[in-house]
Amino acid sequence: MTMHRYRSHRCDELRKSHEGDTVRLSGWVHRVRDHGGVLFVDLRDHFGITQVVADPDSPAFATAESVRSEWVLRIDGKVKARTEETRNPNLPTGDIEVFASEIEILSKADELPLPVFGEPEYPEDTRLKFRFLDLRRDTLHKNIMMRTKIIAAMREAMNGAGFTEFSTPILTASSPEGARDFLVPSRIHPCKFYALPQAPQQYKQLIMMSGFDKYFQIAPCFRDEDPRADRLPGEFYQLDLEMSFVEQDDVLGAMEPVIRDVFDKFANGKTVTESFRRIPYDEAIRKYGTDKPDLRNSIEMQDVSGHFRGSGFKVFASILDKSEKNQVWAIPAPTGGSRAFCDRMNSWAQGEGQPGLGYIFWRQEGGKIEGAGPIAKNIGEERTEAIRQQLGLDPGDACFFAAGNPGDFAGFAGDARDRAGEELNLLDKDRYELCWIVDFPFYEWDKDNKKIDFSHNPFSMPQGGMEALEVAQAEGDEALLGLKAFQYDLVCNGFEIASGGIRNHLPETMVKAFEIAGLDRATVEEQFGGLYRAFHYGAPPHGGMAAGIDRIIMLLVGAKNLREVTMFPMNQQAQDLLMGAPSDVSATQLRELNIRVNPKAKD
Repeated sequence: MTMHRYRSHRCDELRKSHEGDTVRLSGWVHRVRDHGGVLFVDLRDHFGITQVVADPDSPAFATAESVRSEWVLRIDGKVKARTEETRNPNLPTGDIEVFASEIEILSKADELPLPVFGEPEYPEDTRLKFRFLDLRRDTLHKNIMMRTKIIAAMREAMNGAGFTEFSTPILTASSPEGARDFLVPSRIHPCKFYALPQAPQQYKQLIMMSGFDKYFQIAPCFRDEDPRADRLPGEFYQLDLEMSFVEQDDVLGAMEPVIRDVFDKFANGKTVTESFRRIPYDEAIRKYGTDKPDLRNSIEMQDVSGHFRGSGFKVFASILDKSEKNQVWAIPAPTGGSRAFCDRMNSWAQGEGQPGLGYIFWRQEGGKIEGAGPIAKNIGEERTEAIRQQLGLDPGDACFFAAGNPGDFAGFAGDARDRAGEELNLLDKDRYELCWIVDFPFYEWDKDNKKIDFSHNPFSMPQGGMEALEVAQAEGDEALLGLKAFQYDLVCNGFEIASGGIRNHLPETMVKAFEIAGLDRATVEEQFGGLYRAFHYGAPPHGGMAAGIDRIIMLLVGAKNLREVTMFPMNQQAQDLLMGAPSDVSATQLRELNIRVNPKAKD
């Protein structure tokens, strides 16, 4: 039987049962070791590693002496069992080794700009410039393979839930959806531009207008945004979906088992939330200081304003007297009841630009529980004890305080909650804790432009529909800011992993919503013409969501950042160092596109 030109087996396949077989392997030299004149070559391919041995009696020895890391070899040899002392239980092929009879060098590697073996820390720009080497590293290689498995599981789950996969256009029209578009000049239509889609939002709604019932897509999305720690620059992927004839509960009910099953399948022993809590936005801000809470942290903030009104702690008492909107929130810190920890938290707050972080901690003095710290001294024993009782705290515990308008301090208080939970080891890191955040505000106040604007997705339906919009508009800005939307996010361990809503499918309600945000009917017709027209020809009630694939994969593989789960990412300056993009183009190309470049003047 003729042996294959390059391999009879993969580098993960050989076992003790193959002992005595003559085999052929091909792969990269992972590393070479010289043990007393006997050479050991760890040969690696996509699937695994096999140890190859060449001693001075082997005809392949001279070639083996010349090889270096990352050279590509074809090796023929005989499988032998390792002795008990030399077995490697960490390798699937650790019970055998291949004694080389012939080595063919298929290609050589220059001196490596970064090592593959051992995966030491290396500058990110070097890793991205030589990404093809970086991808040979075991951890990143496995992450990318896990990515493909997770996406395949998503597809399988969506198909099983009755969704159909449709592809939507990449070249489309520019639309103001919250971020800058990437623009593509048209050669055929001079001085006009396509845009890459920020999301398939309008197309997926149009698919519902077209009579299809359930759509999904593993969709590429393009946004010309400044770098963010939690999003890849330029492009990212999402599990995009839409459903007809549904209310909010229908969408959440359809997607919760899909997401839970994907997490269960790849949780690697971690616990996954059985039933996702539904937390109203206002409650999430009040309890956790954020609309993406990490529920592995058991700390819940509480309003303790009543204990400080008219108290001896004049700082908080005067803040409460200034405005009815002002409050004092407590951030409980179980087991944090030491002055050293409280001082550390206070120093952290000052490093965050705050004047400090007031605290009380409790200790057992004889048979009595006492509060300690400047605040406890100022408000007295009775109020201090009432705070402890409200928060359910014990001796050895502490709490911290934030005061003012919650709209101004909630984010900082949430950060303090996160900080305390992390430092006091209150997080169960062997869990994926998922929840829905619901009832988002429909509008928010745009401080820069001094006007009402959409707070989330402008295509969502306001709760109460047209009537709610008209009543709120008549009552003024406060009422508009109190409107809620049929808008929801899915959160896992402090990360927003999906967002969606029930859509505003009624053309007059859509126009009214945009008019309140400052866009007149003509602008709506111009910028959202396709969708607006479709709503006039029988629009089914519909809704959907989009889940961030990159972020879900990052959570499931335990990676530190999104570049560890993406094959060819850009750096934080939105540059593709491997391919050299963005790059200059020729004068001929610019002329064909009727474009003249106007370089920005240097400062």
